[in-house]
Amino acid sequence: MNEVKEVVSKFHKITKKEIAILDWLQEHVRSDALDVVMPLVTKLGSYGIVWIIIIIYLWTKKKYRKDGLILAVALIIGLLIGNITLKPLIRRTRPYDVNTAFELLIPEQVDFSFPSGHSLSSFAAATVLFLTNKKLGIPAIMLASSIAFSRLYLYVHYLSDVVGGSIMGIVIGYATVKCFYRKNSGYRTKKRKMGKG
Repeated sequence: MNEVKEVVSKFHKITKKEIAILDWLQEHVRSDALDVVMPLVTKLGSYGIVWIIIIIYLWTKKKYRKDGLILAVALIIGLLIGNITLKPLIRRTRPYDVNTAFELLIPEQVDFSFPSGHSLSSFAAATVLFLTNKKLGIPAIMLASSIAFSRLYLYVHYLSDVVGGSIMGIVIGYATVKCFYRKNSGYRTKKRKMGKG
């Protein structure tokens, strides 16, 4: 428990520095156009909706059903680790609760800040898609990056929330694929076939 308290303490110490990063984005990057686009982008990652749609699509194609299953498993693992375990354990305050003067473009979030669930789920999904089908994986990574950035732009996450969530997502996605294709030869064959699809 002492180690957990130390981690929580470190997060609180870097909060001020990360608020400065978010304020810099608001001053130098924010625009009327992005004020419209970013809430829409972030909605794609809410509850993993865009990735669930992709799972449903993959399940309708016999050739890709296993990939849909892998993607679903990765998202569930990410939910268990990020939202159900780490968020209530670390209990990190949201940026807008620290800088109460900031006016949000989206409703206040109902859970804690670390890690970013949007970033975790998006990069878990994008990693799975990239490893199984690069034609889907490359645009998925671009979308995941946009969703992750939207969380910073909208002032609902710190940079470390997004980076931490993204790294966790990549690890979870990679590990999930590896668990389904434990034999290297089978994995390479599958990857090669999917790359042609």
